[in-house]
Amino acid sequence: MAATKKKAAATTAGTSRTRLASLIKSARDTMRKDAGMNGDLDRLPQLSWLLFLKAFEERVEQEGEALDPDGYRRAIEEPYNWGKWATDPDFSGNELKSFVNEKLIPYLAGLVGEDAEDPRNVLSTIFKDVVNRMQSGTLLRELVDIVNQIHFVSTDDIHTMAFVYESILKEMRDAAGDSGEFYTPRPVNRFMVQQSFLELGDSILDPASGTGGFLVQAYEELKGQVKTSTQRRRLHANIRGIEKKPLPYLLGSMNLLLHGIDAPHVQRDNALLVMRNYNASDKVNVVLTNPPFGGEEESTVVKAFPDGFRTQETAWLFLYSILDQLKLGGRCAIVLPNGSLFATGENSIGAKIKKKLMKDCNLHTIVRLPQGVFAPYTQIPSNILFFEKTGPTQEVWFYEIPLPEGRRGYTKTKPIRVEEFQPCVDWWGGKERKGRQLGEQAWVVPASDIIASGYNLDIANPHVGDDLTHRTPEELVDELVKTETEILGLLKELRAGLEASTGAE
Repeated sequence: MAATKKKAAATTAGTSRTRLASLIKSARDTMRKDAGMNGDLDRLPQLSWLLFLKAFEERVEQEGEALDPDGYRRAIEEPYNWGKWATDPDFSGNELKSFVNEKLIPYLAGLVGEDAEDPRNVLSTIFKDVVNRMQSGTLLRELVDIVNQIHFVSTDDIHTMAFVYESILKEMRDAAGDSGEFYTPRPVNRFMVQQSFLELGDSILDPASGTGGFLVQAYEELKGQVKTSTQRRRLHANIRGIEKKPLPYLLGSMNLLLHGIDAPHVQRDNALLVMRNYNASDKVNVVLTNPPFGGEEESTVVKAFPDGFRTQETAWLFLYSILDQLKLGGRCAIVLPNGSLFATGENSIGAKIKKKLMKDCNLHTIVRLPQGVFAPYTQIPSNILFFEKTGPTQEVWFYEIPLPEGRRGYTKTKPIRVEEFQPCVDWWGGKERKGRQLGEQAWVVPASDIIASGYNLDIANPHVGDDLTHRTPEELVDELVKTETEILGLLKELRAGLEASTGAE
């Protein structure tokens, strides 16, 4: 087996991004010929689960056997392991299709691990929701042959494949945007992780982990500090996620596997229910997340929350859950829309949650993002809240990331860049946030003023005038839509509150 592995590594040495991109293109061209494939929302998951099995064979199974030739027990046994069924060029047509549909996928979905570290748990969770959508066994054979040309043995190969795979994820996000799913641009991921000042030993959670962007970025940030195998195992265990939907769960697991985490600690479940059932030992040091907002949760989820904090707005439920989930001294970076910051009033659930936030935590920084950061999925203006569970808030610093000169917003083809966060990083003042100064982009508001306003955190930059004569018609319409949306949200909360009080009588 070691000789086979060495040969495979030699065969793939020097594989370029261009070569991998060409193979991925061939794979997608093959899937386009199949009658069962309807667009990228079918093709990309199909390719991903095949890539996952190939990567699992080389990254986990073969490496495990090389390290422990006599004692390693394969997670996937014959004839279901990749090397047995996928490498036989004569195994094709209806015979291959029937094997995959009736034997392989059910077998993988039925695997049971012996403990939390057992990779069979990840495999079974993924394949419970996997469906082979290809109707032609011959085309399926062609696709498997293409995947067989992609290798995950050497470090260079893994990094190259990870780069190409991220381009697949980006296209997946573009396709999923039509479904109302918003994905966090990589520069925003990187900024949030960087300004959270992660340390080796921190337990890190993303309760809406999606395709794993925050978790991968956190892992990349910390892995250079690892000195021992014990530290490496602990780091892998400390990178945790929860994802409700099967497709993002598959993509996220694949993403983490490619970046070196062989048994990703991502749970496929509704995070709002999972976190309600957590105990003290489950609390974490750091939460990094961009929860879904604008959506509505089903009544069984809402009823799991205490009276006075029940709402169908997912963003509020996530924020409330995170406040409970953090250890004392823990910290969080979370994306929230402007409408969430604005919610005020004694009967507003949003205001009540913000009151709890500022009472329990030090909400030290709100970074206001420019228009269109999440384009093309939404034009809703958003913010990043940074807070620590270290005691009540005394003051809140605001920093506004400006649009590049001459731009009115971001687009799919011209997204936000990492460099645009650098002035904010320079202003931040390091881990202790020392030496912050007021400026055109930065201002500070005492907690007493925010409390007096009914916990309104949607505070505009006082250094920027709002002269209507200098605003475009598009900007005025966007502002009107934003205001009407916020009013509608408040009316929904008021109605829900009235219904709750009527039901309690």
